[in-house]
Amino acid sequence: MNVLVISAHPDDETLGCGGTLLRHVAEGDQIHWLIATEGHSPRWSKDVIAKKAKEVKSVAAAYSAKSVTKLGFPSARMESLPLEDVIDGIRSAVEKTRPKIVYLPHFGDVHTDHAVVSTATMAILKSFYMKKCGVESVLAFETLSSTEAAPPYPYRAFVPNVFRDVTPYFERKLKIMKMFNTEAQSELAPRAASAIRALARFRGASVNVEYAEAFMLVRELR
Repeated sequence: MNVLVISAHPDDETLGCGGTLLRHVAEGDQIHWLIATEGHSPRWSKDVIAKKAKEVKSVAAAYSAKSVTKLGFPSARMESLPLEDVIDGIRSAVEKTRPKIVYLPHFGDVHTDHAVVSTATMAILKSFYMKKCGVESVLAFETLSSTEAAPPYPYRAFVPNVFRDVTPYFERKLKIMKMFNTEAQSELAPRAASAIRALARFRGASVNVEYAEAFMLVRELR
């Protein structure tokens, strides 16, 4: 089974569904990874941009990714782009990989890149087009420092209704997260290892397992 994970930024997928992706790999599924943005100058130095590219290669190998698609849009600037350009890039990846499951960022996140990626993806994955591309399920993941930081408007709330037991894969997820040296945060920050563990433990407690990842089911066609 092909699985497509769409992330606005390289570390989104590990934070949001890293354990689930490792579980997919263990179950024999093929992971395809689309990254919408990348670092750009002058906001980041050439050295940091090069380091980020190496991190992507290392993480892709850790997930045994079958393919990695980089759209190359400027990070933190996606709201200034024509939405059509984003749609075209994501549509091409969906048509090429024909995934059965698509994971994408939650549209209500405070980070505008996440909202743009989610909006563009769902513009493609209308019910009739999902069937044409072989997509059965679309699931939104939460991203620490972005999902919980959104303003308290009901329509932006992340309300999980799908949970994946990732207990056997959780420690590996933390190791993969450490590969993102350019995105590292110290303890007490939302992306610190203790915070990632706390969220996974909380989601696990919700379904009586040690560690879990939570998702919102956006659409399913069976």
